[in-house]
This record gives sequence, C-alpha cells and structure tokens, in this order.
Amino acid sequence: MKSVKEVDALVATAHEGQLDKVGVPYVDHVRGVAAGLAHLGPELEMAGLLHDIVEDTDWTPEKLRTAGIPDRVVGIVEAVTNQPGMAYEEKIRRITRSRDATLVKIADNAHNSIPERAARLTEAERDRLAAKYRAARDVLWAAADLAQVESIVAIVNPALLPEVGRRRAV
Repeated sequence: MKSVKEVDALVATAHEGQLDKVGVPYVDHVRGVAAGLAHLGPELEMAGLLHDIVEDTDWTPEKLRTAGIPDRVVGIVEAVTNQPGMAYEEKIRRITRSRDATLVKIADNAHNSIPERAARLTEAERDRLAAKYRAARDVLWAAADLAQVESIVAIVNPALLPEVGRRRAV
C-alpha cells in the first residue's frame, strides 16, 4: 500500500504544469483538500490528494489500483469523479450515498470557496460559483455529521464556520 507521502509525490507528478482557475499550481488545491481530511485518517487524506486525478490527468482507476492505491481510496475517487452527461446537482446527490465521498467533496467545496481564491475570479464567475457551491453545501452538509463538517471547514476554509454555526442553531 502506498503511503500518503508517496501519493503526494504521485499527484505532484500527475498534475505537474497544471494551473487551477485562479492561476495557482493545481497540486496546491488537492493538497488543501487533503489537509482538511488528514485528521480523519490516511485513506481519506489520500482520497483528497487524488480526488481530481481521474478527471484531470491520464490516470484511471485501474492504473491507480495497479500503482498500489487502496481499493477504498480508489472507490472514493470514483465516487467524486464527474460522469459524462451527469448534471452537477445529480453528481452531488450521488456523492452523498458514500460517507467518505461526501467528506472529500465537503473539503473540495470548502477549498473552492476560499474567499481569497474567489476574489481572483471575474465577478460573474465568482457569483456563479458561489451559488453553485452554496447549493452543493446544502446537500453535502445535510448528509454528513456536522462535527466532521466543522472539523474539515475549520482547516480548509474557516470563513465558512459561521455558516456551520447557523446550521447547528437550526
């Protein structure tokens, strides 16, 4: 089985040269997602590192398994990977069928919602994505243990903590 350190090296190579929407090396995003999951165990941390690898590189689930990535981790990656023709809202509902995939997507959503990152987008893109991610949080957070949501958000994007607090009050 691969270690978290080995998986980190794998994703650094796989995403080499890729930039995210705001022009930052893409590997920074997957590392940010993984950081929010590390306290939940090495397999969730690995899934955070690998969550976009099938979508954004030539890696496949089979190639990941051959490379020694645990089946549980590959299953989580498959669960959060976009499927052709599937609407985003349907994808989010599908993800909530898996506790682990839900936690990875919560960390991904939180990282994508960091205010400093969003500030680098055009106003129209920022508004569109903010609405998309807020709607996804409604579904994802309702499907997860709120204490785990809070623990992830506190690490990845503390700006979302007031939103968690409002949900706790309901």
